[in-house]
Amino acid sequence: MTTVEPADATKASAVSRSARRPNWRARMLRRLRGLTLLFVLIAAWQYASVALLDDTARNLLPAPSAVLAAAWELIVSGELLRNLVDSVRREMVAFVWACAAIPLGIAMSWWPLVEEQVDPIVEILRPVPPLAWIPLSILWFGIGNTQNEFIIFLGIFFPILLNTITGVKGIEPNLIRAARCLGAGEASILARVVFRAALPQILTGVRIGLGVGWMALVAAELVGAISGLGFMINDARSVLRTDSIIVGMATIGLVGLAMDRVLRLLMRRLLPWSRALGH
Repeated sequence: MTTVEPADATKASAVSRSARRPNWRARMLRRLRGLTLLFVLIAAWQYASVALLDDTARNLLPAPSAVLAAAWELIVSGELLRNLVDSVRREMVAFVWACAAIPLGIAMSWWPLVEEQVDPIVEILRPVPPLAWIPLSILWFGIGNTQNEFIIFLGIFFPILLNTITGVKGIEPNLIRAARCLGAGEASILARVVFRAALPQILTGVRIGLGVGWMALVAAELVGAISGLGFMINDARSVLRTDSIIVGMATIGLVGLAMDRVLRLLMRRLLPWSRALGH
């Protein structure tokens, strides 16, 4: 009978782990390969703006190099960071309030009477886009943080609510029966079975809601704010600074991408057992 020495087993295990884990160069090359089309489009944009457009058209569509120069100018002046912080702060405050959709969604899914009374209200309000509330919100709250946070709240609330309801209603009934057979009370079932089982769907709603809220925020800031990325874009439009407008738009996209990536990473760390969140 052949025996394996502990040192040989350790070495084999290390080699196996190394083989399974791609090195950092391969990961970097794979990520760069995924950006090939983006780099090609930027290069074509640079060429078209410099070689094909006249001065008037170039003012409306500045080259990427001019956009980078405007971005550096806004960064050095602190204007970009100041407006970005204001926008992110509004998003986070509205998100905290919108988390009330989680207990409401669980209650609607668990108690038929709650769903019977609340569902008609939700279905009347849900189709109204957040932007349609902007004139009314300005009359209610004036121009400022509260008005913007209200618009973001509307964008985040309903995706979280609907995904929470879907997640709770999709729980395997045998899980609840088993908990009851083991003597768990109503509160314990809701906290330890229902909430945990629905958590992947709830976090999916959070991910969607934050994206919708971020889009609604920028639109609200265009007409009802004195700071923020939307305000910065509108202010640049008034002085015909197309390069600053594109900087603001690019910042919105990059921050939205960063928020989504961070949330996906947290979801994978918190719920490693969920196949739906493993990609």
